[in-house]
Amino acid sequence: MERFGTRLRGSFLSFWHFLEMIKFEHTIFALPFAYMGMFLASSGIPKLREFILISIGFASARTYAMTLNRILDLPFDRINPRTKNRHLVTGKLKKSTAYMGVVVSLFTLVFVAWMLSPFVLKLLPIALFFLTFYHLTKRFTYLSHFILGFTDGLAPLGAWIAIRKSAFSASDLPGWLLVFIVTFWIAGFDILYQCQDVDFDRKMNLHSIPSRFGIKVAFKVARLCHAIMLFGLFLLMFTIESKIPFMLSLLLTIFLLVKEHLMVTPEDLSRLNLAFFHMNSYISIVLFFGIMISVLV
Repeated sequence: MERFGTRLRGSFLSFWHFLEMIKFEHTIFALPFAYMGMFLASSGIPKLREFILISIGFASARTYAMTLNRILDLPFDRINPRTKNRHLVTGKLKKSTAYMGVVVSLFTLVFVAWMLSPFVLKLLPIALFFLTFYHLTKRFTYLSHFILGFTDGLAPLGAWIAIRKSAFSASDLPGWLLVFIVTFWIAGFDILYQCQDVDFDRKMNLHSIPSRFGIKVAFKVARLCHAIMLFGLFLLMFTIESKIPFMLSLLLTIFLLVKEHLMVTPEDLSRLNLAFFHMNSYISIVLFFGIMISVLV
């Protein structure tokens, strides 16, 4: 009995370390955007079955991508001072556990796609390609930020497709606008985040906009990305019948983005994590509630 209890505690601890490794709490970044796609596609409250399946599918996709990222980046994480305390580096989490996480999350994602519809299952390989491939792009292109953004942008489009069973008609424009918005939103703050690793990336011949063009240029590109994101949100507003709640959330988003960019400068990156994690989670929640209330009204 005591041995069983020890194994149970060990399994629980390993699972907890796994969640820490993939930063499961950061699901809050993109999950609201998946819900935006769901509510817009439903033109109201989605069915409970679809809501549960899409939530599980999104969590599985993110788990698959983040775990694979940690495995593939392990050779770099071992020698990067910023990442030397990650769980796979320190041995707090075994590589076998990480591989198991990849397999389980992948099978869960395929099962969810099968449960949603044959059309969703048919399109799943496209999503899997980007979820698998984007980790490698930093090795050969400084446009990796935008590939990451597009990959995250597939979340709201996937939710839209799961509800509408359609992706390529004129009525699917809101779903593609969400892809556009998320692509530039994610790319913008990923460019800022990579400013921390400029010296390391140059040393290891890894590609990013900060390492290629310098931190000052990177800040300008990040601001441009977020300006384009706001333009996308402005276009999305015209696809919504009840605009006032969304307009209010858009104004608050502009305020949060400006505050985010004022928190860090090319000369002072000390508050980058605060700007990166807090402001962006607020933005996604604010926009989700703006969409939800607009749709329900």
